[in-house]
Amino acid sequence: MALDDALLHAVAAGSSPPILRLYRWRPATLTLGYAQAVGDGVDLAACRDAGIDVVRRPTGGRAVYHDREVTYAVIAPVGGPFGGTVAESYRVIAGVLKNALCSFGLPAELVPGQPRGQVGRAVCFTAPAQHELLIDGCKVAGCAQKRRGQAFLQHGSIPLDLDLELLHRFMPAAAEENPAERFRGIGWLNRFASRPLRIDEVEDALVASLVAALGVGLEAGEPTTTESTIAQRLRTEWYDNLAWTLTGPGIHRRPSAVVGD
Repeated sequence: MALDDALLHAVAAGSSPPILRLYRWRPATLTLGYAQAVGDGVDLAACRDAGIDVVRRPTGGRAVYHDREVTYAVIAPVGGPFGGTVAESYRVIAGVLKNALCSFGLPAELVPGQPRGQVGRAVCFTAPAQHELLIDGCKVAGCAQKRRGQAFLQHGSIPLDLDLELLHRFMPAAAEENPAERFRGIGWLNRFASRPLRIDEVEDALVASLVAALGVGLEAGEPTTTESTIAQRLRTEWYDNLAWTLTGPGIHRRPSAVVGD
């Protein structure tokens, strides 16, 4: 999370070109949205007992459990192929994801959804927001975004496999919720695929879809020394700081525009 934030700084400053970053989680991790209250349906003791890390994202939205999934970050200037508004960038990236999933024969559909920030509590995948992907009525990708100056960072999570029992443990239902119905709308790719998909092949499909949709070339790269230094500072001050994880912007406010589903 600190590196993604550092890369957003670099793109906003004009010292880095647009970036697509793909990564995985070891150990499995639950991320909290930038402004999410830590007690909002998240059981920290259950995460600790299961060896699950908990970290706060720089992007908005609600809790996401990351394990067997494709995780991406798009960091790019506002405008150009991604459009100028938040909704336009969500739509463009969702179209890239849709084409990637359809290449495996998955009947992914873009849905209008509800305006972001108006879709309930705690768990990111429980309801579709604007410009998100469904298969057979189930949400199969979650995303959230942050803007800094004239650049944006969009995080996305595309689970290949998901253990709903674990989700119930880490994110228990509120008293007014029906536990049996709570995760009915959550999907994952291998629930619908004709054969088990691997993380690396879905990553490759996402890269190919982005190149085809935007007409751009991609080059493999590593963070610069400056980006790594900024990431380490952000990690120390924020992302590896227990007070930041537990309280978020309620106490440690940072000046930035954050949006999410």
